[in-house]
Amino acid sequence: MSSNQGSKSPVLYQPLVLVTDDGVVSTGHAGHEQKTMRRNVLSPVKSLLGFLVGSYIALYLLCRFQLLQLDAVCSGHTFGFQCHRPVDAKVSTLPTHYALPSGDKIPSVALGVWQAAQGEVGAAVKVALKAGYRHIDGAWRYENEAEVGQAIKESGVAREDIWLTSKLWNWFHAPEDVEPALTRRSAICRPTISISTSSIGYDGLDWRAPIALKKDTYELDEALTADPYPTWKKLEEMVEKGKVRNIGISNFNIPRIKNLTANPLKYKPAVNQVELNYWNPQPELLKWCQEHDLLLEAYSPLGSNKQVKETLQLPEVQEIANELNITPAQAIISWHVQRGTVVLPKSVTPSRVKENLQVFALPKISFKVGGGSDVASASAISIPPSVQPPFDIFDDYPYDK
Repeated sequence: MSSNQGSKSPVLYQPLVLVTDDGVVSTGHAGHEQKTMRRNVLSPVKSLLGFLVGSYIALYLLCRFQLLQLDAVCSGHTFGFQCHRPVDAKVSTLPTHYALPSGDKIPSVALGVWQAAQGEVGAAVKVALKAGYRHIDGAWRYENEAEVGQAIKESGVAREDIWLTSKLWNWFHAPEDVEPALTRRSAICRPTISISTSSIGYDGLDWRAPIALKKDTYELDEALTADPYPTWKKLEEMVEKGKVRNIGISNFNIPRIKNLTANPLKYKPAVNQVELNYWNPQPELLKWCQEHDLLLEAYSPLGSNKQVKETLQLPEVQEIANELNITPAQAIISWHVQRGTVVLPKSVTPSRVKENLQVFALPKISFKVGGGSDVASASAISIPPSVQPPFDIFDDYPYDK
């Protein structure tokens, strides 16, 4: 019935009128003949109305469940309904999990809890788990792990069904500090939650950044920054002790990854968590990691700091969102998963938390990223001033002085 196929719109029957030879309208006869004529007039009208109503319902159901696509009809909303499927994460054709070198499968969408305030983050975690999230991305440095842990306990979702990621902060890269750092996490959690690190466990522990800092300072530890292998060996020991199940890296560029993996590793990095978004798509890093079986995780997926609003208002994002009848945020998050990355959207607003989990295959795999360029700008990567060391951690080591 698409107009592109040259079909015609159905034509309604005209009212039946009887006209005599002299042009006088006949009103019929009394009694039985009049009733018969009325039935004869109304019968085809009722049949036609029944056909049209049935056709309308059939088209609606076919469009709703995507058994039939009538683009020309649907795009114009000719029948008064939208043909796009309602938002439903269960119908997505995008991957829900990715396989890691260990054989474990990590969920493709996580709730990020960076900057989620105490008193809010726990409720957000509960909403997320109830909505179907099975991946929470946190860190000791976020200062909200205790509340996250308590929310997990109270959620009713079994711990073994939840993927929990944390980070090893830069102060704890010295091998002797790695295991105490995990114990320190337990001590922080214990006043609120009667758990230990071993009981809550970590499915993934990422190396927060490719630099080592001297404990409780922003003074660079040049030896461990130049050679991260001692730290990595200690992380491997944590896997063997059952403290964590998978270990990864964060904010590593290609030279830094090569520097680490040139060593005889017992466990190769499971993931590399980096900033990925419209403004900073890092296509070269994505391609290299995919070629070397290293999964990327996208933090700040909607943009850094004040970029989120601008990202969601981009014409190309709006176009795809309107085409699929989804939100701009869902379009961006879906784009990340369709690129083959884990995505870590963050929110404490219940409606947005639920919305962000729902991803869909996009008709267009890529946007004109980075303002029309595939080259990421260093300025697109943001670090809170409170944790900004006196050098650019994303530059190659040794740093210019």
